[in-house]
Amino acid sequence: MSLKTKKRGLGYRTPRIASRAGFSLTELLVVIVIIGLLATAVVAGTRGYLASSRKGTAKMEIARIVDALEAYNGVQGGYPNPNDGLEPLMESTDDFPGGYLKGGDLNDPWGQPYEYVVPGTDNEPFDVISSGPDKVAGTEDDVVSYNLSK
Repeated sequence: MSLKTKKRGLGYRTPRIASRAGFSLTELLVVIVIIGLLATAVVAGTRGYLASSRKGTAKMEIARIVDALEAYNGVQGGYPNPNDGLEPLMESTDDFPGGYLKGGDLNDPWGQPYEYVVPGTDNEPFDVISSGPDKVAGTEDDVVSYNLSK
C-alpha cells in the first residue's frame, strides 16, 4: 500500500497521520518555567558557598601574609615600614629569592588591597585587614589577622 493517494486530478497528497507529533505551546511553557525555577534554586544555593569560600580564601591569605611578616621580622630585625605597606614582602633577598610572600597576592578575593596597620589591635605589632565583600573598611564583614578563627 502506498503512502500517496490519488485525488481527482489534483495530484498526489500525503494522508494525515492520526497521532500527535510534537508538544503544545502550554507544555513547552510549563517545562521552561520548571527549568527556570530549578536554575534559580541552584544559583541561590551556590551564592552562599561562593561567599563563604571567598572569606575562607581571605583568611588563608592573611595567615600567609602574617607568616611572611614574621619571617621578615626574623631576618630583618623588624617589620616593614607602614609607609611601604606589604610591598617589601614581595622583594627578593638572598635568603628568600622569591620574596617572603612567594607567589602571594597583595589583593583580597574581592580585588581590594590588604591593609597593613602598625601598631595592631590589642598590643599586636601589626594587623592585616581585608575589607570584605562590601569593600568598606571598619565594617563587621572585615577579615582581620587578629581574629582569623571567626
